[in-house]
Amino acid sequence: MSSDELFMHRALDLARNGAGRVSPNPMVGCVIVQGGELIGEGWHQAYGGPHAEVNAVASVRDKGRLPGSTVYLNLEPCAHYGKTPPCADLLVHTGVGRVFVANTDPNPLVSGKGIDVLRKAGIVVDTGLLAGEGEELNCRFFTWHRLNRPYIILKWAETADGYMAPADRQRQWISGACSRILVHKWRSEEDAVMVGKNTALYDNPRLNVRDWSGRQPLRALVDRHLVLRGKNLHLFDRSQPTVCYNTKINESGGNPEYVACDNNNFFEHILADLHRRQALSLMVEGGAELLKAFIERGLWDEARVFRSPALMGSGLEAPLLAGASEVRSSAVMEDELVIFKRME
Repeated sequence: MSSDELFMHRALDLARNGAGRVSPNPMVGCVIVQGGELIGEGWHQAYGGPHAEVNAVASVRDKGRLPGSTVYLNLEPCAHYGKTPPCADLLVHTGVGRVFVANTDPNPLVSGKGIDVLRKAGIVVDTGLLAGEGEELNCRFFTWHRLNRPYIILKWAETADGYMAPADRQRQWISGACSRILVHKWRSEEDAVMVGKNTALYDNPRLNVRDWSGRQPLRALVDRHLVLRGKNLHLFDRSQPTVCYNTKINESGGNPEYVACDNNNFFEHILADLHRRQALSLMVEGGAELLKAFIERGLWDEARVFRSPALMGSGLEAPLLAGASEVRSSAVMEDELVIFKRME
């Protein structure tokens, strides 16, 4: 591994610290090197707060070493005024000599403009270093801009013989305690989580973050015919923002909020509404019918499946993934966690 790759890996590792904290912004890390020595580093820590470049420059103790230094960024610096001033201008003013960028920014407000600012100032810019790793890190941000929808993660637990729940739909834990804690961590990292009406009715989930520290996601409920309205469910407890997607009524300003979708393009309408809300990611937690609907339409990017060693014999069958590639698997105590990506 070259020293340039080593420093870019460090920038990517720093960027990951922003998971669940910076959306709808991307996760960005910045490393500053002078004479082969790392002299400053930082990452985007919170939405609305200073960007990675600002934090990295501020961390440099001897500012006299900034001129001529080399900067490693997993995403090109912004060139527009948003909640903060342009970071490309900051790098120009500090006099850095070279900038490595893993990925250009798909945001039309940036999209190469930050790189142009640097080059016009005489700064050498190299792009594409560890671009694949950068794309993977900010897959939510890239999907939101390129496909005009959230990055969609499907999640479920299944028994060793392929069942999600008993036939009578009685609530029964399939995954172990550690797996359930991991799900709470995931919820803190995604913008929205979703269930269908059957899961809401029979499992009565809270869809919140309890066993982990982090922000609460937007809760999304799919209830086409509003059969759950008025029922005493956790999803209607007003403890966090909730939206109910249906085909009958629009009611904004309350909690839950009701959004009527065209029945013929129901799921596309849902994703367009989540895009409008700047939800970069959506985790679909069930049940089987909802998961299968997303799979059948090819509306998913990643699937996270817990496989329990338990046997059920009969019951509600787990979905089958079509066009999926298994990318990795790992043990979570007694469970196996298998991660799939949808093949293009």
